[in-house]
Formats: sequence, structure tokens, C-alpha cells
Amino acid sequence: MQEKPDGARSVKSAERVLDLLEHIGTRSQGVTFGAIARELSIPKSSLHALLEVLTNRGYVELAPETRHYSLGTRVWETGQAYLLHHNVVREARAVLESIVARVNETAQLAKLAGTENVYLAKVDSSHALRLQSEVGARLSAHATGVGKALLAQLDDAEIYARFGRGNLPAYTRNTFSTTQALVEELAEIRRRGFAIDNEEYTPGVFCIAVPVYDASERATTAVSVSVPTMRAESEGLALILHVVAEGSLQLSARCGARRVDPVLNRLADPAHARAAIEALVNSSRYNLPFAADKYQAVR
Repeated sequence: MQEKPDGARSVKSAERVLDLLEHIGTRSQGVTFGAIARELSIPKSSLHALLEVLTNRGYVELAPETRHYSLGTRVWETGQAYLLHHNVVREARAVLESIVARVNETAQLAKLAGTENVYLAKVDSSHALRLQSEVGARLSAHATGVGKALLAQLDDAEIYARFGRGNLPAYTRNTFSTTQALVEELAEIRRRGFAIDNEEYTPGVFCIAVPVYDASERATTAVSVSVPTMRAESEGLALILHVVAEGSLQLSARCGARRVDPVLNRLADPAHARAAIEALVNSSRYNLPFAADKYQAVR
């Protein structure tokens, strides 16, 4: 057993098994033995033994024709067991479906994992042009709406502890690319009660996200609605904010939250949601793709 620099204990064989599963999981067409050995720098004798165990247990499958390894059904079965232990994922489906039925844009549920957000559930819109994302995918939290809605629940000291004090990966020209800029944005999110993704991870996509509270009164997940910028306009976003805030309150109640968040409660009111979007449009802080329609923004 080894100890990592941060003090956490590490068992090499266990680390290798997890590295294997995560690595194979990123290859949609599978991956060969040689490629795994080369890319993970695992000795071939050790790799052969690990893959044999994983294959025998059903966590990895080997295609006899191509000799490519891919994830097995046991990974899926084990992943499905997550739903049995996390009430919010079970309850979220109906709420997400209700949101999409009212706004016809893609809705997602995510949780925070370090500096990333992981998508737990998703309901697509009926539009041919819609957000392409997958349940289980991880994205950098500082560049997404759901990620920032969850990061805003942490204090500044915790943000610096997770991200450091330097530069952050910039995916587009709108990404908050320093921790200081992120901290300032999180303060804005706490003030107004919702987060946005203004084409910060994917060009052409705008998102609105709000936190969801559980029985411990902590916001451990967040809900977002994603809109292609070509369909983003003030009136529609005001409706989305109102509906997603309502959905968050409903999901929070389903998950046992007893306290109604006062900011979300205000945003669930259509008039307050309209005013919040109008303030966003009129702000000089963001270069919004739909700001050109501000002359006909929420009245």
C-alpha cells in the first residue's frame, strides 16, 4: 500500500483495475491489449492477469474477431445499482420530463465530483437541433451551468483548494479562465440564484441552471436546461428560468428538503423570472448571444 502526496492511501492493483475500466470506457470502438499496455504503462504480464479477471467477472468483454476490449454488462448492472441508493436520480426523471414538456428544450441533472460535474439524468427535446450529451459524461464544472450552480454552494476557500490560484482550461472565448474570475462569477450566481453557461464549453449552446436541495438541506445536485443560441431569446429564457426553478423546488421536496429556498421560490414566479432575465440582458457583464433582442426583452 502506497500513500499519495495528498495523504490518501493507494493500492496499486486496485488503482490499475480502476484505470483499466475508465480507460476502456472512453473507447467507443474498444481497444486492443497492446494499446492498453502502451497507453497505461502497465506491464504485459500484470495487464493480462487483470484483464482475465475482469473478463471472467463480466466487467470487460473481448471481441474474438477484432481482439478489442470493451466494457461488459456487469459495469452497466453495477452502475444501475447507483439508482437504488440515490433517491434524487429516481425522482428526477418525472421532473425533467415535466420541464421538457413545457419548454421543449433538453433538461439535465448533474452532481459535482471534484472540479467536474457528472450528468446523472437527461431528457431530450423533440428538436432535431439539440444538445448532444450523455448520462455519465464528465465536464469541467467551471465551464458549465450545472457545474457553476454547484460550485456556488462552496465557499471561496474551497474553490481555491480545488482549482488552485492560476489559470483554468479555456474551451471558448467565454470560459472563465482564471480561478479569480470564476470566484467573482460564483458570487454573482449566489446573488441572483441561478447560473448560466454562455457558450463557455460548447459554442452555440446557452444554459440556465439552478441547485436542487436534499433532505440534509444541501444542494448536492443541479438541474439545467440547454438551448441552442439560435433559439435563445429573452421571452423564452424567462419561461425556462421560471419552469426550471419550479422544477427544482418540486425535486427538492421529493428528495425530502423541508426548507423552501427563498431565492428559487422568487424565481419560480413568472414575473420575477422575467425581471431576472431582463437584468441579465441589460448587464454589461456578459456578451450574450441574444442581447440584440433586448429592445423587446421582458417588459
